[in-house]
Amino acid sequence: MSFSTPMGQLLDRQTPAIRDNEWLIAPPLDEGLLNGAKHRIWSLDHLIAEVWRKHGHEVVEGLTPPEGMTVALLFWPKTMDLGRWWLDQLNAHCASGSTLRIVGEHHGGGKRVPGELKTRGMTHQRLDNARRCSLYEAATIAGEAGDHWSTFEALDLTLVSHPGIFGHGRLDDGTRMLLDVLPAQEGRVLDAGCGDGVISAWLARQGANVTAVDINHLALEATRRTLEANGLKGEVLASDMLDAVEGPFDAIISNPAFHQERHVSIDPARKLIEQASKKLTPKGALYIVANSFLPYMGLMKKHFGRVDVLAESSRFRVYRCSRR
Repeated sequence: MSFSTPMGQLLDRQTPAIRDNEWLIAPPLDEGLLNGAKHRIWSLDHLIAEVWRKHGHEVVEGLTPPEGMTVALLFWPKTMDLGRWWLDQLNAHCASGSTLRIVGEHHGGGKRVPGELKTRGMTHQRLDNARRCSLYEAATIAGEAGDHWSTFEALDLTLVSHPGIFGHGRLDDGTRMLLDVLPAQEGRVLDAGCGDGVISAWLARQGANVTAVDINHLALEATRRTLEANGLKGEVLASDMLDAVEGPFDAIISNPAFHQERHVSIDPARKLIEQASKKLTPKGALYIVANSFLPYMGLMKKHFGRVDVLAESSRFRVYRCSRR
């Protein structure tokens, strides 16, 4: 078994019992656990859930918690508010007094875990501290899952948001630039990487037939709630870019993610560009906003006959890609 991440390496030397299949892992991160004992997994990420499912693990995907949780391992996320959400969920849905182990990187909020546990009145101890990570063990308490959803106003829309969603609680500047120059859309339109649903709602308000996709179930639920809050309709699906949708579309619109944890990765955008060229109508177009430093132009020209820059600033570019 091989662990490539510091958190996984800390677990490997201190907690062989976590390889026991009674443990629930939420959310699963470290690939070193894939090929050992079969685990129960709770994932909010459709792509990660598919990987674990293919390796034969028992996977619960989405916001509905698994039943019968008694021992759990929580990989502390980089977003503190999302970590608080996970703590509240596990307290609400595990039997009181269940064993909860939490592993976190110090620069990713791991040092603040004891304070979060103390705030909730949870007894705990630190089991290990190495590789700039810490491992804690706590006992769950009876608690409420809480309401971590929030709303804000932008573009004359009510937008619903949640910790763990891109641009949580605000309109991203790149998305604003994209919508400022995006032509009016009609027909069948896809929002790829829907986030809080602002692009989907903006398109649906114009009368477009909207399909929204994301791998993050918090984003999918936020988009559903955003559409409902504005009296709008659209189809919302879990999909790794365009894997789960059938074309053709009159337009595909996206502000694609380019971070994998702290690393820059254009893999999601690369996949979107490659797939979009095959799922557009003959006169359809792909619209993307991206940070100016990202090397998308060559990839776009490889798959599309024409690429135009609709807007540009020191930070962002908005591209339009079409067959001609």
